[in-house]
Amino acid sequence: MLLPSSSLTAAFRGLSLHSTTPVKRSFSTSVCLQSRKKLSAAIPPYPYKPNYVYKQADTGLYGGVSIQFGNKISKGRNKGKTRRSWKPNVRWKKIHSDALDKDLFLKVTRRALRTIEKCKGLDNYLLSDKPSRIKELGLTGWELRWKVMQTPKIQEQFAQERQKLRLPTTPPTFEEWVKAKEMEEKTLNQDTTFKSSVDIKHLVRPKRAGSSKVKAKQNSK
Repeated sequence: MLLPSSSLTAAFRGLSLHSTTPVKRSFSTSVCLQSRKKLSAAIPPYPYKPNYVYKQADTGLYGGVSIQFGNKISKGRNKGKTRRSWKPNVRWKKIHSDALDKDLFLKVTRRALRTIEKCKGLDNYLLSDKPSRIKELGLTGWELRWKVMQTPKIQEQFAQERQKLRLPTTPPTFEEWVKAKEMEEKTLNQDTTFKSSVDIKHLVRPKRAGSSKVKAKQNSK
């Protein structure tokens, strides 16, 4: 298929020897950089840092697995070391979510699949509160966790748990929780400053050897 003359002239305009003014080329010879996944403004910020070494781990459920580097050691006549890498076992898998009531087509490692099977479902895997689990979710898992938590089924489950624990039915928002924490810290700081201002040196002052009480004890002995 031949390209029109206008597109050819536009492509090779930057390579012309007669042009005096520098013109931007309409194509690039550099390799496209791998873009980092970004969360929307509605989702709470991820408590851990994104994966800078293996960026594609944030595009699926990798279970904390990353690329590894090492040496390939030859044992033949030419003994030596050759640098090599071990990539995780990644596959596309269709996993059903009961809360979202649909099948999700995700990039999953074998390690994450085994953990999902042990947790008896994708929702239980995403809703775990362990710090190690939240850390291995990555940005994609954190986004899926937020979507699952917004469903009516999970919201009803949370309401039943609050009722069993005798907690308020409507949980406080993030801003209200931050304000309550700041008030607690202020009260703690005020208590510490009050305790430090009270002078108790005369109560904990060590007794002298020549005091009357010490002499009475020595005489009784």
